[in-house]
Formats: sequence, structure tokens, C-alpha cells
Amino acid sequence: MDSNELARVPGINPNVPDASRVYDYILGGTHNFEADRQAAEFMLSLVPSTRKWLRMLRACLQTAAQRMAADGFKHWVDFASGLPTADHVHSVMPDARVLYSDINPLTIDSARHLLGDDPRVKYMECDVRGAGEFLRRPDVETFLQGQRKVALGANAITVFLSAEENRKFFRDLYDWAAPGSKLFTTFETKEAGLTTPKWEQFVGMFQKMGEAFHLYSLPEYLDLCGPWAQDRMGVVPVSEFIGLPPGHITEEDREEIGIEFYAVILEKR
Repeated sequence: MDSNELARVPGINPNVPDASRVYDYILGGTHNFEADRQAAEFMLSLVPSTRKWLRMLRACLQTAAQRMAADGFKHWVDFASGLPTADHVHSVMPDARVLYSDINPLTIDSARHLLGDDPRVKYMECDVRGAGEFLRRPDVETFLQGQRKVALGANAITVFLSAEENRKFFRDLYDWAAPGSKLFTTFETKEAGLTTPKWEQFVGMFQKMGEAFHLYSLPEYLDLCGPWAQDRMGVVPVSEFIGLPPGHITEEDREEIGIEFYAVILEKR
């Protein structure tokens, strides 16, 4: 489905930027409109390394899915999924049942059009602030075939939650999941106290699209994950997680505020 077909999805306004479509454009996708592209280009003018970081985050998601598949997982539950384009989890784990979710009804409608009638992939509405209730829904249980030893994904969403919301989210997943379950997540950080006018404008763009934006230190993020344990690789910069060479991230990419992204696979033991 291209942007022309997307425009015919009921309720979608091509003239108002949407965060999921802005991300799609930055990642090189075609499921976006001129308003999304203009918003994305403005954000890139403020923080040019955004495209590089987002592409590494998508590569991290693919790497995590490959690792989960190698570990034998046949069920993946993804939160704040955005648009499930061809490089998302269901393409990397073709033998798994993949449950995507998002809070934005327009993203959900667009996603369902993208996915068609593939029986092994489903897209449902979920506010991550109520992830525990979502996972206990009968239709979720049916799709997951009653399985609770699953792979979970929370890629690039921790910045959009307050500390209390993050703590509840990770605890809800832990309480629901069976031992042996794994959770892939990422953290965005910067040097404490550092900012620039362009960074403040960049954060303001998220707020204009209805998104909160919070950054925490790495120790704070790990504390928010509560009882989850790190797997054998531990928490590492995203460039290391996907096997990029040293020096791939330059000082310019850190935008004068020390930007760094980390990835980790957590376990319920």
C-alpha cells in the first residue's frame, strides 16, 4: 500500500503530521504524506543524526528478532509498533505469530491495511500504560495460543513515558510473562545538563505531535526495568548490538549533547 492508498483509510488527514509516518519517512519508507515529510525534514535539520540513529534502532529490532528466532521463540508481542513495514518483526520471524500494537487509531487502521489478511500477524490497540490488562485480554490470549513464554519488544518507546509509567510497564510485562520469556528494549540518553536551542526545538516537535519526551541516564533506565535480568550480552550501545565497527558513531552524531542509544535483551529467569 502506497501513500495514495493510505490516504483512503478512513480518518487519516494527510495534512497533519503523524509520528509513525514521520518515522516511516526517515527510515526510507513510502507510507507517508507531504506534511510528514516536511515535519521530518525540519526535525532532521535540527538534529541531522536522527536518520542514522533511527536506522540503527530498526536494525537493532531486526537483530533482536533474529536472536529470538534462533532461541526458538514462536510468539512476539510488540508495543508501540508504528507501521509494520517490510523490515519489521514479521518479516524477520516468518515462522512466528507476531502481535503488533499501538495507541494511535490512525496508525492501527493504516497498519491493518498494510498487513492484509496474514493469519500469523495481528495488530491491536494498546496503550502501553495498560500493558498488563492488554496481555490478559481473551483475544490476545487466543492469538498467542495461550503461550506466555514469549518474546516481547519495546523499541524506542521509553522516552515517551514518565519514570512511573516506565516502571509500571516493565513490571506489568514481567508479572504476565512466563519464566524464560525475553524482552528487547532500547534506551536513549544524553549528557546530563547539556542542551542546545536546536535540541529544544526538536523535542518541541514531538510535543506538537502529541508525544511526551523524557530522557533518563542509563542507570535510571536499568532501575526502571525492575526485576528483569540482562542476558549474556548485557546492555550495549546500539552500534555494538548490531555489530558495527568502532568509530561508526562520530562526535558530530552526538549533536553536542552526548547522544547515545543502548540496546538490551532482558530475561525473566
